[in-house]
Amino acid sequence: MLDETMPPQKDLRPASEVMRLRRMGAAFPTRLSFLRTLLRGMAEDKVYVCRTVWEMSPDGFGHAVYSVCIGGYDYSLVAVSTDLPDDMRTDRVIATAWDTSYILYDGIPSAEEIARIVRDVPHQEASRFTERDLVLSRANKSVRLFSHVVESLRAGRQPDRDRVLATGYLMRTTAVYGNGKFGIADRDRIVDRPLLSGAFAAEMLTVLLIRGFTHDLVEHIGGHPLDRDVKRALGIGNATGLGMAPFLVSHPLLLDAWMQVRETALARVRAIPALCPNQVSRIYELLARAAAHLGEWYVADEIAAGRIDVMRRDWLALTDQLTPDLLLGEAPIDAIIRLSEAYAIDTQELVVALVLEPFGALIDGLTDCMATPFVPQIDPVMTLDELKDHIATDWQFAINLDFNHPECCARFWYVSQEKQEPRLGDRHAEPGAELESPLDIARQVQAMSRDLGQQENVAAFLRAHPEHRNAVCRVQTLARHPYAEIRDNLIGEECLPIDMLRCKLAFFGAAKFDPKSHLWTRITLAQGAPLWDELDAADDWWLPSFAA
Repeated sequence: MLDETMPPQKDLRPASEVMRLRRMGAAFPTRLSFLRTLLRGMAEDKVYVCRTVWEMSPDGFGHAVYSVCIGGYDYSLVAVSTDLPDDMRTDRVIATAWDTSYILYDGIPSAEEIARIVRDVPHQEASRFTERDLVLSRANKSVRLFSHVVESLRAGRQPDRDRVLATGYLMRTTAVYGNGKFGIADRDRIVDRPLLSGAFAAEMLTVLLIRGFTHDLVEHIGGHPLDRDVKRALGIGNATGLGMAPFLVSHPLLLDAWMQVRETALARVRAIPALCPNQVSRIYELLARAAAHLGEWYVADEIAAGRIDVMRRDWLALTDQLTPDLLLGEAPIDAIIRLSEAYAIDTQELVVALVLEPFGALIDGLTDCMATPFVPQIDPVMTLDELKDHIATDWQFAINLDFNHPECCARFWYVSQEKQEPRLGDRHAEPGAELESPLDIARQVQAMSRDLGQQENVAAFLRAHPEHRNAVCRVQTLARHPYAEIRDNLIGEECLPIDMLRCKLAFFGAAKFDPKSHLWTRITLAQGAPLWDELDAADDWWLPSFAA
């Protein structure tokens, strides 16, 4: 029986289309992104951020503490600023020193706890931490912009707008670690707490507090306040590399939950039968905002720059097609999506993000489903005929690959011994393939399918072939969770890890993607977000523009 309490919706986009790397690598932040969700919750909870400690030298070296009460629980950011020589500043994971280091602390730290953190946190993973330490992070200055802003304030003027927009942040984090890494608290400690129970909510809170600290620090050194519109334009940067990419493979149920929520939200808004004039005006406003955002998005990478140029041209053409008659007609959001299908994948995914924006009342509740306590499990009584049917339905992309061809197995994933971080090697030119991590999902499933025999069920098959346990689990999981698997060859020559990074970072709320290679990217978080005393505006800063 149809559940009449559920909003009507169109069919979800097929996973065979959505879960391709190229489309995942075109993702944009939406109102469902973790950062947006957290800020809405903070606004509803009337959260107030208080700076309780400020022990800084005139040049901005020392420490500070910011405290906030969320859902009845206190949290504090302890920020440490050090004098870092220029030749030691790097975004690479091999770094051992940073301009600033941070702990998100569970509670209000005592003087002794502050002293411990100030002593230990600059050493990051070389130190020891406690279960009161929820998130560990570090950040480096964007030196040219940071210096320009300081010099401008010291001269009694505001920084140059174009230079602010060209970078978009005063500092960029090179890691925001949570969930038990390096001895900090496990996620279980906060999983039932208001607002922080959502996916990566504690990490996003840390990013927001770091952003505010960077504003305070530059004003302290410069001796004058920044204009509020300049502050809003200054988010927090991030440099993200391969360490993040395997997460989407090793957490298939979480990936499915994120994708299911976004695709369900899209299916709901596509089913809206008609728009009122105010909603039409809102869509036109967002179209103009997105165009301005594209006009302010410049990157050095030639491929990425070319894709942005295509989007700019597409956006003009698409906007011309979105006439008042179309938007006031039948099923207008569905019509917009169908029109977008004639354009580049990047343009299509930007349209998806845009059409979600005006309909928070319809879709925001779905974010409660973006965290999952479940893990993949094998169904031992499934018959092999059922297993074969699932392979035939979902895994032809894997079965059709020729892994004897060098291009199909050109890469191998491994974990570096020095930093315990994922890396990607060239199988045909570099040693170490014997240390390969099991991210070759397509190859595993193909090998498993070749060994399927006449056993009664999965249990009997795995007794005979225990080496295929992971492949069986992946096939069974995908049969129940259609968005749990990337439908591409992750060890092929054409696999670009940057696509996996962008997909995950867009769910965080990242924008202004600035690829430095196919292995790592810089991004901007919280650019345009409300300041701490403006949280009532927390729901209207999607793809902000800072046009003069």
